[in-house]
Amino acid sequence: MKILIKNGRIIDPDTKRDEIADLYLEDGVIKKVQKSVKEKADEVIDASGCYVMPGLIDMHVHLRDPGLTHKEDVESGAKAAAKGGFTTIVAMPNTRPVIDEPTRVQYVQNKAASCAPIHVLQAGAITKGQKGEELADIKGMIEAGIPAVSEDGKSVMNSRLYRDAMKIAVEYDIPVLAHCEDINMAAGGCMNDDEVAEKFGLPGISNAAEDIIIARDIFLAFETGCRLHLCHCSTSDSELMVRGAKAKGLKITAEVCPHHFTLTSEDMVKGDTNYKMNPPLRTRKDVEALKKGLKEDTFDVISTDHAPHAMEEKAGSMQKAPFGIVGLETCVALVISELVKPGVITPMQMAEKMSYNPAKILKVDGGSLAVGKPADVVIIDPDKTYVINARTFVSKGKNTPFNGRKVSGEVAATICGGRIVYRREEK
Repeated sequence: MKILIKNGRIIDPDTKRDEIADLYLEDGVIKKVQKSVKEKADEVIDASGCYVMPGLIDMHVHLRDPGLTHKEDVESGAKAAAKGGFTTIVAMPNTRPVIDEPTRVQYVQNKAASCAPIHVLQAGAITKGQKGEELADIKGMIEAGIPAVSEDGKSVMNSRLYRDAMKIAVEYDIPVLAHCEDINMAAGGCMNDDEVAEKFGLPGISNAAEDIIIARDIFLAFETGCRLHLCHCSTSDSELMVRGAKAKGLKITAEVCPHHFTLTSEDMVKGDTNYKMNPPLRTRKDVEALKKGLKEDTFDVISTDHAPHAMEEKAGSMQKAPFGIVGLETCVALVISELVKPGVITPMQMAEKMSYNPAKILKVDGGSLAVGKPADVVIIDPDKTYVINARTFVSKGKNTPFNGRKVSGEVAATICGGRIVYRREEK
């Protein structure tokens, strides 16, 4: 298929291009990027007033497949991702059963090949059953095609075991995606440990529960030479530690999620479990530190931590309801509304943190609009304003604290492998 995207603002961190130009795609490959392309095409898209970026890459998604498909599955999650502008996503391994050996990796790969409109990569667990007692078949899963290992949903509390996993990751040059949480300090908590928790009468999770494990993981990465990627950073001290580790030359990268740079615990509505997430919403001081880290490129990546749950599961009390919110279909709008429009980051930085940097960390062929690269492209209308409506989500999960929020920035089209996999309805 031949696709011509005309008059868009081409924003490509790989070639440092930021200009109004045309983009021509043929047979799944980028063929031309120039001021005016005269080629005939099967499909012509007028991208006037829009950003044209490399397809977005989300390093942190929960697809709940296998075993929890009432919450989400490979097909519904991948379609939600396409609507959100993502052409590649990395699925976390905390499924039932846990993705801890090659045949389970292959299950997701095979299912994605049959029904997903985008690239779905499956991360492997670090320990068997995520029990923290014995290493999973990491080598076998790497041979099966995992791009990374992660114990996401919890930390490997046994530091010696974790170090052994890091050594394998170094041997095969894959990153470790780290959920940093001291389970003993966080046990029983359901929101940030602050004055709001006291007012609500709820047990809190302190910043230290996250910061202690971040510090430990950085030390282990220093000792092993591991490529460590810190997931969903939420504290002010996370920014300090990541900055310090990078200054020492460690192979550290880190991500922030939209809910953590947008909301604080003061925004929470008492009893509304859509505000329950892990790490929890922190304080204004933490939010400002995260924004500073994004602006100054201390934080490399923006990911969603898309965590769908069934409505009846979220209908319980704050203490009993599961952690997590959906994010694939709100991420672009929150990044533009909270970071780009206010001038915290530039559109180029947005493309870096949501596409180019993830591609480099995962070592996948994406994150670029250079000639010869895969035709994975997102077209974003940054000035389109609308109100988020969870009922319109493609994801099975509707659990979001952003329902009813007015935002700017809408995905106009997503192209993966030279195929249009999502296009917004014109009204």
